[in-house]
Amino acid sequence: MRKIAVLCGLCLMVSCDWFSSREASTRKLVDKELSGIDWNDVDQYPLFTECDEVVAKTAQRECFENTLLKHLALTLQDYEFVLNKDFEDTVYVDFLVGREGQLSVLEIQENEAVREQIPEFNGIITQSLKSLPKLEPALKRGIPVNAKFRIPLELNTN
Repeated sequence: MRKIAVLCGLCLMVSCDWFSSREASTRKLVDKELSGIDWNDVDQYPLFTECDEVVAKTAQRECFENTLLKHLALTLQDYEFVLNKDFEDTVYVDFLVGREGQLSVLEIQENEAVREQIPEFNGIITQSLKSLPKLEPALKRGIPVNAKFRIPLELNTN
């Protein structure tokens, strides 16, 4: 009889998890899962209709950036700028792709030469976004998320 009591007592001490609440164990599992997620990276980049969603993430990003760069280059080619002097520069444009796929300019980082030579540059870039093809948002675990990007635009007068 004594052996049974000792065995039952040992089983009770070992099985403390049997008495913990289901909510606590679920919370523990969720916290472990959340700590393993890289929140600075997306599972799928924003995609234009011409981009393939089943290719690797790097190819998705390249397609997104190249489509955007081509669109901006075509837009800038439509304008005839009158410049005082030749210059070559890189302008960085920070974009935000929203949860519904809308694209907006956050900031255009340009130097003084671009501001002086092409004062309407920011307006042209912002306006060109209105004629972009449909864009699907970035996804994280199947959920649409905001995604921020920086695109370099190389400007030269040659």
